[in-house]
Amino acid sequence: MQHGIHFISGLPRAGSTLLAGILRQNPGVHAAMSSPVGALFTALLRQMSQENEFALFITEAQREAILAGLFENYYRDIQASKLVFDTNRLWCSKLPALAALFPDAKVIACVRDIHWVLDSLERLVRRNKFEPSKIFSFEPGGTVYNRVDGLLGMNGMVGFAYNALKEAYFGEQADRLMLLTYETLTREPARAMAAVYDFIGQPPFAHDFDHVDYAEEELDARLGTPGLHRVAARVQHVERQTILPPDLVRRVENDAFWSDTKRNLRGVRVV
Repeated sequence: MQHGIHFISGLPRAGSTLLAGILRQNPGVHAAMSSPVGALFTALLRQMSQENEFALFITEAQREAILAGLFENYYRDIQASKLVFDTNRLWCSKLPALAALFPDAKVIACVRDIHWVLDSLERLVRRNKFEPSKIFSFEPGGTVYNRVDGLLGMNGMVGFAYNALKEAYFGEQADRLMLLTYETLTREPARAMAAVYDFIGQPPFAHDFDHVDYAEEELDARLGTPGLHRVAARVQHVERQTILPPDLVRRVENDAFWSDTKRNLRGVRVV
């Protein structure tokens, strides 16, 4: 397997941790939940902007080299032997920069109907009923309506990721983007993974979809949201009834733009 870097992005609670858990079975691949690289990337961009008076002494070429060096140094030991997938919802909003830094890199964006994303997050809140979550700034009050409003805001966990996804989907770097639906990943994992390997131009791998079992329990505990990055051992789709009030479901019922082929103006691959 060739070494290099690709990216996992998209919506929260849409299968990105599951995808990473499956990919990491391949000994030639490094994948995990969201890494610190995205936050470091944006921090460097800001520090090299005109907000910093010393930015006068930083050239465009130096900015590019510094940002490329962030990835190179963070993954130095890993990239010596593995293909890296870095995960962050931020990456869909940074395709122009990623295209310049890594001309061969692809982005796999995990997507899911928005009301099921909201439903999944609300289930976590109710499951951890005695522990406020960092997702909501550890605020113990409020209702499902407050929480949904916060999640869907421009800077909310779901709203930001959704808008970043649209930016990538309709943008000029859309040729390096593939959308992987939660339904395909959980119902037809073999087909989903075959599509991923084909999209990145790598040979397929025989994954074991009955023994995935990936979790980041210590981090989830610090986030006040146990179970946020835990996937079950067996990949399967579980049918259930939503716990969201009907009016909240109706609020987002037409937001799955990727399911409308007429809106796929740039021919983005949707699996």
